This record gives sequence, C-alpha cells and structure tokens, in this order.
Amino acid sequence: QKMLNEHFGAKRSVIELEELKLPDSCFLPANDLTHSFTSYLKEICPKWAKLRKNHTEKSSVVMLVICGSALRCLELIRSMATFKGDGKVMKLFAKHLKIQEQIQMLEKDVVHVGVGTPGRIKALIQQEGLKLTCLKYFILDWNHRDQKLRRLIDIPEVQTFVSIIGL
Repeated sequence: QKMLNEHFGAKRSVIELEELKLPDSCFLPANDLTHSFTSYLKEICPKWAKLRKNHTEKSSVVMLVICGSALRCLELIRSMATFKGDGKVMKLFAKHLKIQEQIQMLEKDVVHVGVGTPGRIKALIQQEGLKLTCLKYFILDWNHRDQKLRRLIDIPEVQTFVSIIGL
C-alpha cells in the first residue's frame, strides 16, 4: 500500500488516493528476495493443494500472476513447477496465441494459475474470457527489473492497467 501511495501520490488527488486504499489484510508479505518464487508461493499459500482440488470453475483462476513481459512469465512458470502440483497453469500473454484461442482454452479446461502480461489479462477480463470470481491471490511481479532496469510499475502500459483495475 505504501509503495502504491508513493508511486501514485503525486498523480492523484487526496480523495482518489483514499478511494484506492485497501485494508492491510488484502496484502501478503512481499518477497524480500531471500526466497525463490516457488518457496515464496509455498509461504503465502500453504493450503495450495486444498485450494487446487476445490477449484472446479472454468474461465476462472485461483492465482493470477502479473509480469512485465512474456519472457518473465515463462521464467516464473518454469520456476513454479514444484509448487503447482497437479494444478494447471496457463500462459496469458500475446506471444503465439490469439486472444480467442486463450478464451476457448479457459472455457474448456479448469485452470488454477494464470501467469501473464497486463495487456493480455486486461483484454481477457474485458472480453469476459477470464472471470475473477474465484481469484484468491493476485501477485504482482513488483521487484523484478527488466533489461532496461524498469520495474513492473515503471512500464507505461502497466500503469494504465493498474489504473483500470483500481490500484
């Protein structure tokens, strides 16, 4: 919450900032980079196996991970292999897949984790291909810096996305 306020503080009025305020219970501890992505997920979601088994709704995910690029998405998907167990992970970015194909895949299968870029996830939500009814964990890949040393929030397209979803 503090990082969001610092980032958007100069760009929004006091009233707008108050509307964006979320209770502390909405936030999980940030990865202090002493954990791998998998160990971080295990720490914040110790009952993953139960959540995964109970999730049966199509076109919805339990965990949504937002990354700055398709390459970063692939890196995180590979690293979470031991965490996901029998859960299905879906790539939600634009490389090689059209949005209609992803919508069909979401409608066809039960997906537990979605890992994608802000633009594609925004498009899937707007076209009602991705529903957020079962969403329990919304993870921003906040600390990762790309080749240009930008964090997720420094990318202009991401700033627009974050504004749209209400952060």
